[in-house]
Amino acid sequence: TELPRPYPNEIPHNEKLLSLKYESLDYDNSENQLFLEEERRINHAAFRTVEIKRWVICAMIGILTGLVACFIDIVVENLAGLKYRVVKDNIDKFTEKGGLSFSLLLWATLNAGVVMVGSVIVAFIEPVAAGSGIPQIKCYLNGVKIPHVVRLKTLVIKVCGVILSVVGGLAVGKEGPMIHSGAVIAAGISQGRSTSLKRDFKIFEYFRRDTEKRDFVSAGAAAGVSAAFGAPVGGVLFSLEEGASFWNQFLTWRIFFASMISTFTLNSVLSVYHGNAWDLSSPGLINFGRFDSEKMGYTIQEIPIFIFMGVVGGILGALFNALNYWLTMFRIRYIHRPCLQVIEAMLVAAVTAAVGFVMIYCSRDCQPIQGSSVAYPLQVGDAGELHLSPTWCACCLFCADGEYNSMATAFFNTPEKSVVNLFHDPPGSYNPMTLGMFTLMYFFLACWTYGLTVSAGVFIPSLLIGAAWGRLFGISLSYLTKGSIWADPGKYALMGAAAQLGGIVRMTLSLTVIMMEATGNVTYGFPIMLVLMTAKIVGDYFVEGLYDMHIQLQSVPFLHWEAPVTSHSLTAREVMSTPVTCLRRIERVGTVVDILSDTSSNHNGFPVVESNPNTTQVGLGLSAYPMLLLKDFRDAYPRFPPIQSIHVSQDERECMIDLSEFMNPSPYTVPQEASLPRVFKLFRALGLRHLVVVNNHNEVVGMVTRKDLARYRLGKEGLEELSLAQT
Repeated sequence: TELPRPYPNEIPHNEKLLSLKYESLDYDNSENQLFLEEERRINHAAFRTVEIKRWVICAMIGILTGLVACFIDIVVENLAGLKYRVVKDNIDKFTEKGGLSFSLLLWATLNAGVVMVGSVIVAFIEPVAAGSGIPQIKCYLNGVKIPHVVRLKTLVIKVCGVILSVVGGLAVGKEGPMIHSGAVIAAGISQGRSTSLKRDFKIFEYFRRDTEKRDFVSAGAAAGVSAAFGAPVGGVLFSLEEGASFWNQFLTWRIFFASMISTFTLNSVLSVYHGNAWDLSSPGLINFGRFDSEKMGYTIQEIPIFIFMGVVGGILGALFNALNYWLTMFRIRYIHRPCLQVIEAMLVAAVTAAVGFVMIYCSRDCQPIQGSSVAYPLQVGDAGELHLSPTWCACCLFCADGEYNSMATAFFNTPEKSVVNLFHDPPGSYNPMTLGMFTLMYFFLACWTYGLTVSAGVFIPSLLIGAAWGRLFGISLSYLTKGSIWADPGKYALMGAAAQLGGIVRMTLSLTVIMMEATGNVTYGFPIMLVLMTAKIVGDYFVEGLYDMHIQLQSVPFLHWEAPVTSHSLTAREVMSTPVTCLRRIERVGTVVDILSDTSSNHNGFPVVESNPNTTQVGLGLSAYPMLLLKDFRDAYPRFPPIQSIHVSQDERECMIDLSEFMNPSPYTVPQEASLPRVFKLFRALGLRHLVVVNNHNEVVGMVTRKDLARYRLGKEGLEELSLAQT
């Protein structure tokens, strides 16, 4: 294989490296004596009880994920409404007196102050809570053990952080982090205890292993999608497409159950909160609203137009990802200290407020308030005072009474409401210049924002950018066709939103269903699918999807569905790690302790081989240790004590220990002549941590780990081999 060409010096060192600090989860059960003895003791009735517990856990995952989503939604709505009222009242005051610069300063200071708190808790308390969390959960479900990713502390910081990010006016959404939140909830409930709080409820001990935990995390991620978009089917497909490596029919049904419970819980609580206890009309955190098929249908002639929009979305998505890639490189090199990360987040928040203020002030796109032309219009009373609804948008900034500023409906609002406005506002609600300027500025703001040390998602900003240029595209078509009825701007806003999101995250199947469920209309399923497929194909030609790109930048050994297509020339002998540290079945305690204490060993798997009958074992006899049970290991899971914390005396070091009870007597092995794709498929499909390579005499010659397989990838110049590093 040709070595990759050296990159310019300005690219950070980890561009072509694969980190060795990430361990693999073990999805394949180790069938040692302890495991087999426990399984044999469990009768049929006990297995039925275990299955019932799985359903109970899935129901609890759905309920708690829905409640967390409700909490986020209600707190964001109230805090954002309070902030907008303060700024709006201040603008009204200084519009009459003069001195609007103070209003700008107030808006920027409020944003920066709120974001500062959100960034501080992430940067200094739990950095893994930064971003949407989707790349981290994707890695976890792929089989990579990401430190702290499913801890209770991470959940608390995630929820508080995303509330502060959205209220702080950043170009972010609260929907993406729900996937991470659902996954953490699932991981915690399924274990029946909290290691952070040091509380063990003595329930669900059977599920304290990687196999079960990952299945429940899949359900939690799906429940998060369901709560975010009111899309239970889309949640299941998201877990299948983007997350879980291993799937079965029973798992699908349980995940769908958790997703349904999640969206129903959110729906019920929000309906009561909004005063309509029996009106279940809030299925998700964002509801795109109903698209009327009769008024906004599409014809066969529009299919090429939709495909063209998919091409535009793919190109813009690739541009977004490329810019964010170089920005992330810069951050890795120069902004790696927590204090600098907080300062950058505050700067972005202040700049976002300043850009919004200036664009609203400069825009004179004032439209008359007519019926439902804006979601929550400000009503002007007889005395000229303003009566505000609880979830209002400050839409009449710098406009006369009875009018609203269309730029303010896009900028001076939470991104979710802006998306719905762009979808459903009637034709003529927006000036083309307003949409063009908003698209341009929000594109760069969202690109700058993603990757900050704050909890935030990229779903909604992507939808908002796409909805803006999609509506502009629809207005342009209407001009060209002299106002034809089919050129409804709302319909093209929907297609633009799908194209932009697909071009950035490169999801197809799950995103199609999520968009269909969120709009409540199957009619647009086919064009949405075409748009997303086109956006993915075009975007993949230039750069990777945003999530895959950030996984790569973190040097995570992520395994895709298939091995690189040109890797058949490589064999297990060429990719395996060697030499392998082996143990004998009856081994000296000191030897075991020394091997486990050796930091240079990075695969944490040691084949147990039969001793040569000609050699003699010298020691003090088998060490006498109390009979261990599988429960002892599960009680310590997942934070097993390090070998350094165990004191072993000199006499104990000379004792002999029989490893038969703990070793897996039937590990998976491959001959050294096996091709890389075959090794990859076996490793990936079975969820292994280690794969032993043997020669013709069935002797251990090497070990294949996740890093050995992830080193090889298909690049622009053909098959590339990444370097391994301890970082």
